[in-house]
Amino acid sequence: MIPDALLQVAINQNVKAALAEDIGNGDITAGLIPVSAQSRARIITREPMVLAGRPWVEATCKAFDPQITLHWPVIEGSEIAPNGTVFEMEGSSRSLLTVERTLLNFLQTLSGTATVVRHLVKQLEGTRTRLLDTRKTLPGLRIAQKYAVSIGGGLNHRLGLFDAFLIKENHIMAAGSITAAVTQARTLAPGKPVEVEVENAGQLDEALMARADIIMLDNFSMDAMKTAVKHTAGRALLEASGGIHAANLRTVAETGVDYISMGALTKDVKAIDLSMRFVD
Repeated sequence: MIPDALLQVAINQNVKAALAEDIGNGDITAGLIPVSAQSRARIITREPMVLAGRPWVEATCKAFDPQITLHWPVIEGSEIAPNGTVFEMEGSSRSLLTVERTLLNFLQTLSGTATVVRHLVKQLEGTRTRLLDTRKTLPGLRIAQKYAVSIGGGLNHRLGLFDAFLIKENHIMAAGSITAAVTQARTLAPGKPVEVEVENAGQLDEALMARADIIMLDNFSMDAMKTAVKHTAGRALLEASGGIHAANLRTVAETGVDYISMGALTKDVKAIDLSMRFVD
């Protein structure tokens, strides 16, 4: 769960940067429109989608022109069919045209993330396994994409390098062993979750002996994952990672692991096809 304060800071930073990037020292094309002109616009989707990104849309309009009014027929997280209305907006014609691309960029990207996650989460129904995101996010949009994952029904892994330990191969080599790394983690930041990535049964045993909170099974075969689940017997939470995609997601979940993490949720995001049209 992303803390509200952190979420709001991210939204404000994202919107400020995006507007500056797009508008620069002024929208010269919107300048062709009379200052007094008022319009109503409808945003529609050309494909099935899960709505995610409303806070960014609202913040974009508020930052640029607080007189823009928004009308949302559905709530955040709703599934919208092709050609369905996502929202409508009214205000200065110049303002609507100027903010169009910025707000659609946020909406198409975050809804794209949420849509993929919702599809995958539905495949896990009936299992104990929960879907996790990773730190493989678009630069500057870490919080935004993790927000979208949660809207789609997934869970957030650590937000960054500051809120949980993830001890991987290179950390283990540099620290000397799994045991040494976990021991140091407990001393350095007591109370922070400690996760260890393992590549074989021997490392799994060492991570269990070191009392890691979560153990990531990196590129384990299906049989090896089943064996690891049985051997661990609840002594730690198990996370499957590596080589997992839509076609084998359910099979991995049926091994009994607690979590499946997929970098593709955020790094391979495909934007939703959205369109804005002025209406009478």
